[in-house]
Amino acid sequence: MCANFTPSRQAAWERAFSAAFPIGDFKAETFPGYTAPIVTNERRDDGVLATFGLLPNWAKPELVRSTYNARSETAATKPSFRNAWKRGQFCIIPADTIFEPCYESGKAVRWGIREAEGRPMGIAGLWESRQEGDALRYSFSMLTINADTHPVMKLMHEPGEEKRMVVVLDPDDYGDWLHATPENAFQWLRQYPAERLAAEPAPRERPKSLDLF
Repeated sequence: MCANFTPSRQAAWERAFSAAFPIGDFKAETFPGYTAPIVTNERRDDGVLATFGLLPNWAKPELVRSTYNARSETAATKPSFRNAWKRGQFCIIPADTIFEPCYESGKAVRWGIREAEGRPMGIAGLWESRQEGDALRYSFSMLTINADTHPVMKLMHEPGEEKRMVVVLDPDDYGDWLHATPENAFQWLRQYPAERLAAEPAPRERPKSLDLF
């Protein structure tokens, strides 16, 4: 699972993706409800800014708290995701780092996980769009798979929970993923090799207190 990541910035994006970098502001770290740039299979030549957390037309905005990740095993049938899956609305989420709680020490420690060679990770996802006033608003969810046997991701999340990981695509598969269909999409939903990932503690910096006196 992933509820927090750093979206790829323009320079890194342009080294890894053929789609044009989207115009607009987004925060350095993304949480559910924030916006981040993605590449959809509707607009393969242009990135778009989208809300982290899938929002079907019928959904209220607060649904993003539970739709930022989609289990690949049930995405085709769950009400929040089945429309996007049925229509083959697949996307790539470029991320420099994802953050997960590591329990190797016995307590939760925030870790950052990134591509070992420093390029952006292209994470497989689903997208939706809906009209809000005069604007077309995009939203997305990251697809996840089981990671009980993954050398890195099995260390994340609380003991006793099923281990999950987002689907990091091989760069050679980006084009194929954006052309995937609901019938053949599962062939790209696989674990990313642990040796191609770098993972280390990434504690959140606490703001310095203000000396008022």
